[in-house]
Amino acid sequence: MPPKIRRMTTKRRFTLLLSGDDAVADSLQTAPTRGLPHERFLLGDTVPVAPFELLGLQGGTIDPNTVFACIQPVHLHATRDHLVLMHPDHIPLTAPESAALLAEAKPLLQDEFKADVIAADPQHWFITPARFASLATHSVDQAHGRNIDWWLPRDTAEAGTARAWRKLQNEIQMLWHISPINEVRHANGQPAINSIWISGIGSIGDLQAPDDIQTASHIITDHLVLKGLAVHLHIPHRSDPTADALIGGFAWLKNPAALWPMLQSALLDETLDELELIDFPNGALRRRTIQKNDVKKGSWAFWRAPTLLSWQEIMGSKAA
Repeated sequence: MPPKIRRMTTKRRFTLLLSGDDAVADSLQTAPTRGLPHERFLLGDTVPVAPFELLGLQGGTIDPNTVFACIQPVHLHATRDHLVLMHPDHIPLTAPESAALLAEAKPLLQDEFKADVIAADPQHWFITPARFASLATHSVDQAHGRNIDWWLPRDTAEAGTARAWRKLQNEIQMLWHISPINEVRHANGQPAINSIWISGIGSIGDLQAPDDIQTASHIITDHLVLKGLAVHLHIPHRSDPTADALIGGFAWLKNPAALWPMLQSALLDETLDELELIDFPNGALRRRTIQKNDVKKGSWAFWRAPTLLSWQEIMGSKAA
């Protein structure tokens, strides 16, 4: 039985957000859409990812008017005729390596940005972007594994800003090309950290959070952005799902399938009345509701007890 279209209700609901990918590009499109569909859903069309990642890492509060950019040390893989961005999660970088690389790059960054660098963790550095604040950028989640030419920052206001960024990026690439850190990594068979990536430019004040988040009783997530959003909105959050956080809860997890047995049990024992799934087929927002009877697999043999649908079957059924 396919999940039902969402209706207004006061039932005991749990909401699960699934990561989305870019829609198929229009042949006339001159620039990529800013942000992945789930990033736009959570934060709004300007996708101010950086300040919420910073909150997710450090907690506390941030001036809502301060603009931040996230700078990440990355590996660009050279193919025959272009460079491909490798996701930092796939390229291990230790804290000492990151600190040493930042020490080498910091004079260039501070001179260009006229601001200090916040090293929140080995893979995420933050800075107030000054002259680069108007750049249209794309996260490593959106650009990884792809030719970087299409995903490099673009001008939105003053012409030449993107070119100035690429000049700074090239200077750091040359600096790190001779870095002792990369010499050791090469000797150990590890990819060099040979470039930086800027993304997520925006402020807390740019946030346009959906009602689904603002009315949630709990946030369950292992993503920095949603953790930071929970911190900002003062909503209890955790990375490990528990049964007592389901009613009224909202989750976005890297492995949503692992949560299915708990959700299935909660629907069957009527702890939950419904599960709302939010996903983005071909980039478009879609909401579906799953209730108790939807997790049971029908059979023509009516005398047999029904079996339960797997997560893969639920994912297939929601496309109906």
